[in-house]
Amino acid sequence: MNALNTAEYSQTLGIQARAASSLMARASAASRSACLRRLAALLRESQPALDAANAQDLGRATAAGLSAPMVDRLRLTPKIVETVALGCEQLAAMPDVIGEISGMNQQPSGIRVGQMRVPIGVFAMVFESRPNVTIEAASLAIKSGNACILRGGSEAIESNKALARLVQQALTDSGLPADGVQLVQITDRAVVSELIAMPQYVDMAIPRGGKGLIERISRDAKVPVLKHLDGNCHVYVDDPCDIAMAVTVADNAKTQKYSPCNASESLLVARGVAAEFLPAIGAIYAAKGVEMRVCLESRALLAAVADAQLVDATEQDWSTEYLAPIISIKVVEGLDAAIAHINHYGSHHTDAILTRDHMHAQRFLREVDSASVMVNTSTRFADGFEFGLGAEIGISTDKFHARGPVGIEGLTSLKYVVLGNGEVRG
Repeated sequence: MNALNTAEYSQTLGIQARAASSLMARASAASRSACLRRLAALLRESQPALDAANAQDLGRATAAGLSAPMVDRLRLTPKIVETVALGCEQLAAMPDVIGEISGMNQQPSGIRVGQMRVPIGVFAMVFESRPNVTIEAASLAIKSGNACILRGGSEAIESNKALARLVQQALTDSGLPADGVQLVQITDRAVVSELIAMPQYVDMAIPRGGKGLIERISRDAKVPVLKHLDGNCHVYVDDPCDIAMAVTVADNAKTQKYSPCNASESLLVARGVAAEFLPAIGAIYAAKGVEMRVCLESRALLAAVADAQLVDATEQDWSTEYLAPIISIKVVEGLDAAIAHINHYGSHHTDAILTRDHMHAQRFLREVDSASVMVNTSTRFADGFEFGLGAEIGISTDKFHARGPVGIEGLTSLKYVVLGNGEVRG
């Protein structure tokens, strides 16, 4: 498709999305919930068709020499399809927030002032690899009364097309506009550049993928971008703490799964507990093949751990998101040093303190400048589903509009509503 046709195609998507957004916004909660339940049923009925489409993507990916983990991310197994179908049903059952009015207070003039929750309008989501994101994004758009334009990775184009057809069928079956959810049907990357530069049609862009994709969209977009660039998450083991609990949590935060953005990448340990804690966690990391990038003090305390993979940490290690069985480890003087380290080197995503001191916990919650801040639990809980949001469109490390896991409310905004009875300003 040439540049002119790409621009025309993108504009058509935008025009259709903008028209659909007003219909989605005024649709009843009952019709949006019915659409989500219909989509869940269609997903379960359509496994053979989804398998056939997914097989095309898997075959092409294998032939192109994509890595095994990348190919695995493309799979639409019955378990994955069932998971997204359940997600649709969970969203359908959640309370509706659109049109909700809060904070209605009467003013001295006689007017009453409050705020109403309304949809954002149109969001464009650009994502890579996993085709199940098509359903996650579509279902959140439907629940929140938005229209959306979805551009998945070229490696999953056939799977995404098959899923998008089911979404549009569910929309029309429920009396909602089919253009409420549109999938970009071509793989030309120029469409992304067009979509993120159309503020007249697109209200927000949401990139979900690698750092390169997110940086490019953040740099080039002419619409607001909901994003996070890195997940350099920290666990700080405080003095005092429950050592056994700290070992369990620090293990889970790093090793439960290495690739998510909420996995711990840095371990900070208060000097007062380091001699007891570090050999215990070091033995677990060594047994699981986790490489430890260590400061001089932590190296001395870990030197006797059998099979420990110890590498001297560089300055860059304190800022690195590994997404791999690697963790940086540093002994710090105490709470002040830990907070200063996290705020300097962290990515403002998710950070946790493991402590027995209530005042230390409260200071950590107040002073660590991150989207999710935790006490005595694993950073792996920084997730929309785990936070009770039903699902998430992504995680935001921005400081305005939405921060942390973004669910239904993150796809809405508030407008003021004012009720009067003929009052005029003097």
